[in-house]
Amino acid sequence: MIGRFVTFEGIDGAGKTSHIEALAQWIRSRGHEVVVTREPGGTPLAEHVRELFLRDEMDALTETLLIFAARRDHLRQRIEPALAEGATVLCDRFTDATFAYQGGGRGFDLEILRQLEAWVQNGRQPDLTLWFDLDASEAAARRGAARAPDRLERLDKAFFERVIAGYQSRRDAWPGRFARIDARAPIDRVWMQVLEEVRSRGWW
Repeated sequence: MIGRFVTFEGIDGAGKTSHIEALAQWIRSRGHEVVVTREPGGTPLAEHVRELFLRDEMDALTETLLIFAARRDHLRQRIEPALAEGATVLCDRFTDATFAYQGGGRGFDLEILRQLEAWVQNGRQPDLTLWFDLDASEAAARRGAARAPDRLERLDKAFFERVIAGYQSRRDAWPGRFARIDARAPIDRVWMQVLEEVRSRGWW
C-alpha cells in the first residue's frame, strides 16, 4: 500500500485546521490508517522548537533554521515511517508555509530556502496540498475573534498579504499538487471543496 502525504496550508485564520480531523475521519471510514500531525511540531523535539518559535523574538534566518531543524526530526521520526507503513499523513503546514512566511512575509532569500529544502527533505514533497486562500483582512478578523495572537499573528496586514503572495508563488511552481480552496465560503461549502479535491485523486 502506498502512503499518501497531504498538507494543509494557508494564513492564520483561514480555517484549515478545522477540516483536518474531518478529512481524517472520512479517510478512516474507508479503511485506511491516518496520522494527523503539524508543523512546527509533530515530535517531542519539534514541539519544543514550536514553543520557542511562537514565543521568542528572532530574525528570519533564525526562524528558518529552527523550522527546518524541527522538520528534519519530524520527517525522520514520524512522517517517513508512517508513509512507509502505508498510512496517510495529514499535516497542518509543511515547507510551503516556510516559503510563504519566511520567504514571502519576511523577504528571506528563496535560494537559501530551496537549498535547505533539498538538504532536509531528500526530495520528499506532499502528494496533495490544500491551500485555504483567504483575504488578509478577513483572516485577521477571524483570528481576533478566536484567540489571543502569537508573535506572528500580531504582525500587520501587509505582512500577511506578502504571505498570501508567497503561497501563490508556490502554487505557480507546483501546480500539479496544489488545490486552492476558497476559504471565504461557509464552512460546509469549504468542506465540500476539500472532499471534491481528495475524491478527484481516487486514492481512498
